[in-house]
Amino acid sequence: MTLPAALAEIVDDFGALVESDRVTLLLEFANELPALPEHLQTEAMEPVPECQSPVYLSVDASDATAVRLYFSAPREAPTTRGFASILHQGLDGATASDIVAVPGDFYTDLHLDTVVSPLRLRGMAGMLARIKSQVAAQTATDPA
Repeated sequence: MTLPAALAEIVDDFGALVESDRVTLLLEFANELPALPEHLQTEAMEPVPECQSPVYLSVDASDATAVRLYFSAPREAPTTRGFASILHQGLDGATASDIVAVPGDFYTDLHLDTVVSPLRLRGMAGMLARIKSQVAAQTATDPA
């Protein structure tokens, strides 16, 4: 599996931990999700209905060599917020072609399936699918 370097490092970090420590790391990611820049309003962002919590994302692929990602996820939903932060830290600034090449099921390598429900994991898959779709639409890059 080919992942952008930052995302591959996150996957390796999760893979090196025992189950209870993976949950702790996910919660740490939740606390690291950056606030939205002032120019973005949640209402103008794409909702991610696959998530159980209200999550919104925005993709700026105007520079295909450094795609920018923005997420809005409530603090009361740390799992979903953690997923958004993983995607932000792992993909923000990556190239459009690297993003569309990320396997849709890469999150299985985080080994969170024993501590997070399949429904929540589908939310992460939904976020990634929407990111890839927006990148492809904005750059005419063929989605993987």
